[in-house]
Amino acid sequence: MDRTVVKFTSFHEAEDAEIMNQIKLTSEERQEIARVLKIRVYGENTPDIRDSRQIVKRR
Repeated sequence: MDRTVVKFTSFHEAEDAEIMNQIKLTSEERQEIARVLKIRVYGENTPDIRDSRQIVKRR
């Protein structure tokens, strides 16, 4: 994931470019971004939520 700096002349132009950039992302790129953010916020040793489910019997 390479970072690129682009300078825009207006907020509207920058917002449009950001939306187009997000639309162009593949699902793999989106998942990688989510993984990086998860590690940044919660750390490296956070269990996957899908692995932590427990079946609870209702009475």
